[in-house]
Amino acid sequence: MPDVFTAPGRFYRGNLHTHSSRSDGVLSPEEVCRRYQAEGYDFLALTDHFIGIYDYPIVDTRPFRAPGFTTLLGAELHSGPMANGDLWHILAVGLPEDFAPGNAPHFRPVPGQETGPEIAARAAAAGAFVAVAHPQWSGLTLEDARSLTAAHAVEVYNHGCHTGADRADGFGIADLLLTEGRRPSLIATDDAHFTEPDHFGGWVMVKATENEPEALLAALKAGMFYSSQGPEIRGIDITKATVEVQCSAAVTVIVQGQATAAVAVHGQSMTRASIRRDRFAASPWLRVTVIDAAGKRAWSNAYWV
Repeated sequence: MPDVFTAPGRFYRGNLHTHSSRSDGVLSPEEVCRRYQAEGYDFLALTDHFIGIYDYPIVDTRPFRAPGFTTLLGAELHSGPMANGDLWHILAVGLPEDFAPGNAPHFRPVPGQETGPEIAARAAAAGAFVAVAHPQWSGLTLEDARSLTAAHAVEVYNHGCHTGADRADGFGIADLLLTEGRRPSLIATDDAHFTEPDHFGGWVMVKATENEPEALLAALKAGMFYSSQGPEIRGIDITKATVEVQCSAAVTVIVQGQATAAVAVHGQSMTRASIRRDRFAASPWLRVTVIDAAGKRAWSNAYWV
């Protein structure tokens, strides 16, 4: 994979998980797009619940595009039970408008409907970037996650699940998949409904040659991004001996790897950190977390070494 920090293009800030009044959000699609644009986002995916009680919406947000701001069509897909009996929640960004509904009349599994892995595979085949949504909030098991082989990513931070349930995390599932040799990328999102302070709290910074849907989707599928709540990651250079990180002002920089492998550097207003790789000799992958003085975090995707 090309290095995201040296690849051509620039970083574009976007939210990949958002709801409107077309499902269980409270704002119109136009107003949701207006607010994200006003907050300085470069792009937005409106991902209303693709379910029968809302008439299976894939909302056409193209009329709300503007110079410097674009939209990606998408939906949150639901079909079949997870191990705990609840319906799957699967994020699909870049769906075609004519993506065929399954048989999901409401938020309860029904006999004979597609499984979660089946509808995820169908979405990926249709060109979508597919992610496992809010694993902790959903009560997702490792077996569930293993079954979703079409997923490009795991939602490792969900701001709505943080504010509304204190269940924002997906790193436990993501790290286990990485350790098994799977290569998901790691996304932070809002899952905004605008019913509580569930917006503008987690996003992706996508490196692309232009702020256009096709370029953004290609970059997402290639893992050309990092995720953030505020801090910037400006460079990661992995040498034989060290991991060199450049970032906006931080108090902690952590390199994580397989199992218990993790090393942190602490300081004040750090914009560089060098972490030796000795602890990671047995780990085939590494990832980086940057934490600022306010406790906000940024996360890299995994590097395979």
